[in-house]
Amino acid sequence: IHENVLQNCTGPANFILLGLSDEPVLQSILFSTFLAIYVITLVGNFIVILLTMADPALQTPMYFFLRNLSFLEICYTTVNVPKMLENLLTGNKSISFIGCVMQTYFTFFLGGSECFILASMAYDRYVAICKPLQYPVLMSPKVYCTLSVASWLGGSFMSCGHTSMVFTLSFCRSNVINHFFCDIPPLLKLACEDTSRTELAVFGTTMIFGTLPLVLIFMSYVGVIATILKISSSEGRRKTFSICSSHLIVVTLFYGSACLIYLKPRSTYLPNTDKYVSLFYTVISPAFNPIIYSFLRNKEVQGALRRICKIKLFL
Repeated sequence: IHENVLQNCTGPANFILLGLSDEPVLQSILFSTFLAIYVITLVGNFIVILLTMADPALQTPMYFFLRNLSFLEICYTTVNVPKMLENLLTGNKSISFIGCVMQTYFTFFLGGSECFILASMAYDRYVAICKPLQYPVLMSPKVYCTLSVASWLGGSFMSCGHTSMVFTLSFCRSNVINHFFCDIPPLLKLACEDTSRTELAVFGTTMIFGTLPLVLIFMSYVGVIATILKISSSEGRRKTFSICSSHLIVVTLFYGSACLIYLKPRSTYLPNTDKYVSLFYTVISPAFNPIIYSFLRNKEVQGALRRICKIKLFL
């Protein structure tokens, strides 16, 4: 009896994820759609990793960060999408308490790491465009490896803080989460104690670890734009800006949707709306990133793909 009371006061044995829909027909459509997106995400990002590792011409800091981003996207989408697909296919909406903790931790670990990876990529473009003569020194292997490790560590620190603050709360109101994964805003709704301090701490941590990379990205592009405006040729300006356009699209997709969820007052939280907004940065953005960053805008990756295809055909 004592164990049951303790469990009810600290947290349930499992949570119920309501998911995206209870309509059987719509569930089938959503399952097929998100399964296709998940496969595209895995295949697209694996191709980017293999291409940038196999082609000697792509052994540069820019493609080193792109490999990191692609690997991160594979992990990021795998944290949440398989469980969502199981929910849609079998109707099994249950997730264990430990499973929920792990899902929350890895979601914010990988999401936070992506913020810092995107900032590192922006810095790389800033140095390449604004300080080309110093590029080999400012972006040496030691520097870009350090930036990569710092990005992953930054995401880990942020996630540890978020997860520990949320899961030390007592969840005795309900175990039903109106979402397709264990996200912090709906979890705070289930707490049976005052969460104002936790909300403030989570918001503050998000501001530090989320907006700091965004500020660095903004500052990098201020320098890039200033340099581009100094180029006399309109064709030169267009080509220089095209180098950065893919990165800007990826940053806008990721940050735009994430900020709508985590950088707003709790009073404006709308569960049925916010969980669909979450799809952009957890499911859709990871699928579009390899397409936007590598194949639509990047002639070097396209050239590498053609060279590898020619070698395969020759063999």
